[in-house]
Amino acid sequence: MAVAVALFTALVVHFSAAGGVARFASLVWGAVLILVSWLLARSLVRRINRLTDFADRLLDMSVPRPRLPASNDELGVLARSLSRMAPQIEELVNRLRNELTRRETILASMTDGVLAVDARLNVTFCNRAFTAVVGGHGPAEGVPLIKIVRDPDLFQMVKQVVDSGVEQRKRLQLSTQGMQSFEVHAVPLASTSSRGAIAILHDVTPTEKLERVKRDFIANVSHEIRTPLSTIRGYAETLLEGGLEDEHNRRKFVEIIQANGVRLNNIAADLLTLSELESGRPGAQPGPISLNDVLSGAIRAIEPAAHLMNVQLQADPIPDLYLSGYGIRLEQALMNLLDNAVKFNKPNGEVHVQVHDRSGSRIEIRVSDNGVGIPAEDLSRIFERFYRVDKARSRQVGGTGLGLSIVKHAVEQMGGTVAVESELGKGSTFVVMLPQCPRPQGRS
Repeated sequence: MAVAVALFTALVVHFSAAGGVARFASLVWGAVLILVSWLLARSLVRRINRLTDFADRLLDMSVPRPRLPASNDELGVLARSLSRMAPQIEELVNRLRNELTRRETILASMTDGVLAVDARLNVTFCNRAFTAVVGGHGPAEGVPLIKIVRDPDLFQMVKQVVDSGVEQRKRLQLSTQGMQSFEVHAVPLASTSSRGAIAILHDVTPTEKLERVKRDFIANVSHEIRTPLSTIRGYAETLLEGGLEDEHNRRKFVEIIQANGVRLNNIAADLLTLSELESGRPGAQPGPISLNDVLSGAIRAIEPAAHLMNVQLQADPIPDLYLSGYGIRLEQALMNLLDNAVKFNKPNGEVHVQVHDRSGSRIEIRVSDNGVGIPAEDLSRIFERFYRVDKARSRQVGGTGLGLSIVKHAVEQMGGTVAVESELGKGSTFVVMLPQCPRPQGRS
């Protein structure tokens, strides 16, 4: 502006000296037009800059947008149009942002592992469950997949989906976390501008374990039932084919058939009991139980068997304690422990029962014997169904292989625990811990 004024002043002096009045007038009008054009251009640039600044801040909600001046020209129409669009764009951005936050929250909280990669097999998203599976640490977004996934089968599966664009579903056993099994479903991301894939890893390890337990259970039940059935069938055929006339042996044959029938009945009864315990439907509401009544009843029931086996059954004074649970189930569990302690003892052996009040909140019941004991390698499995340490002796004394499994489920159903301490040849001690409850009102 200063340069223009100086130039204009110099021209005025020059033309005034030369006497060119007409030229001077033309020059004045030209200078005025130049000045007005410059002012209009400057105003136009300022308004365009304000519109540009307004447009740049449409997506940035944290920065206040400048207010656009109202006018009736084309820039004013554009300003009004941008002003009308601003709330709509803000609402759309907020909606998209909320939807993105909601989806990320859902994916992050899923128990299944979720992985997303781009066309270059760089991780674009993965949730905590997937990170726990692969054992990764720190942020994974933008990191090449090969640096996170060490399992070649999973890596090749995701790579094939990205390359081919065809979804795949496989069951993989990953070695990252103790050979866990996963049902992996990988699909291409066809809606994006470039190729990519997303994979979901569903842990099926518990399902496979349950399937193995079911198969083992069916095999064990079939084996346990087949033996007495074969014995019954064999001796029945012997009787029908002439054994009825054998006065010396026919009674013995019938007794064997009866003993195996009793064994079948015991297996069926124990299976029903175990089924009820595992289903969580005991058939009655839990209530206060007198430990003295239940334990004394179990000891009285086992005393005849202990007398026949020449085993001393001893019990310390039982304190007057109460617990909440199911009296019949607890008595059955204690009878199973006492019965095992008697059956797997040695001649002139001893079984000792003790009860301790642990801090007024837990009751400890210890059933100890000085019998044959349990090998160390079998201690972790003795509570499994149909598991026997000494199969021959267990069948000989009439065991079904379900007693300790019933004990475990009955005790856990009442919020307790059962453990075993044993040394081969020196005896075993089963320790049952149960929660104590207050004495019922009206009882003395």
